[in-house]
Amino acid sequence: MAVGPVEYLVVTFPGGRFADAIAPVLADAVASEAVRILDLAFARRAAGGAVEQVERGEMDPQGLVPFDPPDDRPAGLPRITELGALDGLSEGSAAALIVWEDLWSVPLTRVAEEAGGRLLAHEKVPADGGDDVITLLERLADLKQRGILTDEEFSAQKTRILAD
Repeated sequence: MAVGPVEYLVVTFPGGRFADAIAPVLADAVASEAVRILDLAFARRAAGGAVEQVERGEMDPQGLVPFDPPDDRPAGLPRITELGALDGLSEGSAAALIVWEDLWSVPLTRVAEEAGGRLLAHEKVPADGGDDVITLLERLADLKQRGILTDEEFSAQKTRILAD
């Protein structure tokens, strides 16, 4: 079964502005069937500086984003309270972790595989435009684990990433 690339992003917003500002756009992406949400989690920086997880119902009380965790969620998804991206979250602000599968690419991947090809790499330019070596290595390891890369291909790409 072809699977689309899995990605995540973290967005911050003041207070509880997820439902009125962000949820409608995310709901549209799900409705278009371009993506499948694998995880949707929230956190906020409380008074005193601690980052605490927040229930989805508090951030999206009307349930604007249709989300039920799928049974076939991949292992190893990031956890919002463990992300270094939240280090700069200001007190009283909240953040959403959105993990999704790119469904639009599944037919493309399937056709490529049927033609004898395979997906060799799927890389993202980090939000700050710089290289994110850890993310590249994690994606490379995922490709090897999924059997897309041989040991030799994995080693060559790992060497290239570490040399850059």
